[in-house]
Amino acid sequence: MVDGGGGNTVIRQLNHAGFDWMDMREIFITHRHSDHLFGILWMVRMICQAMKNGTYEGDANIYGHDKVISIIRNVSMELLSKKESIFLDNRLHLIPVCDGEMCKINERNVTFFDIRSTKAKQFGFCIELDCGEKLTCCGDEPCSPCCEKYAKDSKWLLHEAYCLYSEAARFSPYEKHHSTVKDACERAERLGVKNLLLYHTEDKNILNRKKLYKEEGRKYYSGNLYVPDDLETIEL
Repeated sequence: MVDGGGGNTVIRQLNHAGFDWMDMREIFITHRHSDHLFGILWMVRMICQAMKNGTYEGDANIYGHDKVISIIRNVSMELLSKKESIFLDNRLHLIPVCDGEMCKINERNVTFFDIRSTKAKQFGFCIELDCGEKLTCCGDEPCSPCCEKYAKDSKWLLHEAYCLYSEAARFSPYEKHHSTVKDACERAERLGVKNLLLYHTEDKNILNRKKLYKEEGRKYYSGNLYVPDDLETIEL
């Protein structure tokens, strides 16, 4: 599981997507912004309660950079009961990761990297897939030059695209340190990405977003372009 906003609604959304929250044993958090973190605090609460009640088998791991892990630990210690918080760093392992550090998660090598955000410290990740291919997530900011070595030649690249380039004046993506569809697609084309998934978009064009984003994106990117709807499943 990667990130989770919305507080306790993340549990419901996992259920709607066909997942049991108890099966989310490996969790990574990119950064501390509320739309990425608040749902994870609920996951921590649910996991620790289930461990206390004896209904949760085995351990779970949460990965993130040092500041994210510190926030989760400190907030959880304030919110959880003593009988629940004893599972932190015991069975619910809060694992800080460093820039360039590689871990083996679900039998795959995962490398974490600092995206050099100017807003809040943020990490992305790169997962080794079969046959030497890789999936790369750049967080919720444009892929910076220092991260291009991870994104280059990715079979899958998860990249934010806050709005259409044609609507940049309306949504001001650059002031928010975000990309347009054009920017993301040009970058993916230059880096030789096979499949580009655009996410972290504005929500004013929900009904027509997929159509409009693909129309603009295909002008700048020749690979497979995905603009998923909420709860849409994509097979890698």
